[in-house]
Amino acid sequence: MQVILIDKVVNLGNLGDVVKVKDGYARNFLIPQRMARRATAAAIAEFEAKRADLEKAAAEKLAAAQKQGEKLNGLTVQISQKSGVDGRLFGSVTNFDIAEALSKQGFPVEKAQIRMPVGPLKTVGDHPVSVALHTDVVVEVTVAVLGEHA
Repeated sequence: MQVILIDKVVNLGNLGDVVKVKDGYARNFLIPQRMARRATAAAIAEFEAKRADLEKAAAEKLAAAQKQGEKLNGLTVQISQKSGVDGRLFGSVTNFDIAEALSKQGFPVEKAQIRMPVGPLKTVGDHPVSVALHTDVVVEVTVAVLGEHA
């Protein structure tokens, strides 16, 4: 299916690109998420008419993400979990826990924006975690997991 991208999509293209994707990907993800539209002649003409507004909105979104990224970069978040004597946690620290802790500190992020390279944190200590605020803005945050002995 040919679609025209209304937003930048990772590993696919930028705003305004006409790309060919599998039908299911377009119907089930791109179109419902308002990232793309079917590339009909009418839709392409409508997009060209709105192109300046969409590019301006995309630039504002990127600028806001960069501004928040500057504040977040290098931040340390402390999360307490019950742990055993050997430093292993009884549970784990997930992206949901990190998003909640960041929101409490005044940085509203969604759990989907938190990238954990090795999966949930299961040990006490400092762990680097990436936060993708935008497709072009990824910042590093340190998560300090503190152990509470049961």
